[in-house]
Amino acid sequence: MIMKKRWISLFVENEVGMLAKISGLFSGKSYNLQSLTVGETEDPTVSRMTIGVLSDDITFEQIKKQLNRSVGIIKVIDFTDTPIHMKEILFVKVKGCNKSDREEVFRIAQVFGIQVTDYGKNSILLESTQTEARNNDIINLLDQDFSGRIEVVRGGSVAVEAISMQDR
Repeated sequence: MIMKKRWISLFVENEVGMLAKISGLFSGKSYNLQSLTVGETEDPTVSRMTIGVLSDDITFEQIKKQLNRSVGIIKVIDFTDTPIHMKEILFVKVKGCNKSDREEVFRIAQVFGIQVTDYGKNSILLESTQTEARNNDIINLLDQDFSGRIEVVRGGSVAVEAISMQDR
């Protein structure tokens, strides 16, 4: 069984308890969610979820079948092998900075194209909206340079199908 990262997008009825219902479906079957984001769409009665899960082919097919049978789910889209645009929000606070540390954090932010959202005498807050892999690179670099002095807050990834690849 080959485990790989898989992505699903769900359109669901925007109702109280829907998030708990979906996450409960995963935990009830011992499927581990790696990422889950949810937000209202242009239609206030519909929310869109983006779910990342690490699984093999057979388990992933079972997940999709169960989701398709669930009440309140309008549409299930498998993004695993589809051209998509995907971003994740990341905040990293670097603490205990001296002047040279601050200069290095600003250089890293510039190279990675991320924002310095807030800073003080001893701390800097970075904000990144990039891919999960790129955010991992940022965290790894900051952890090497500022080990034990970073605080990481990540939101789950959001994704949408690519337009340009569909038109080709």
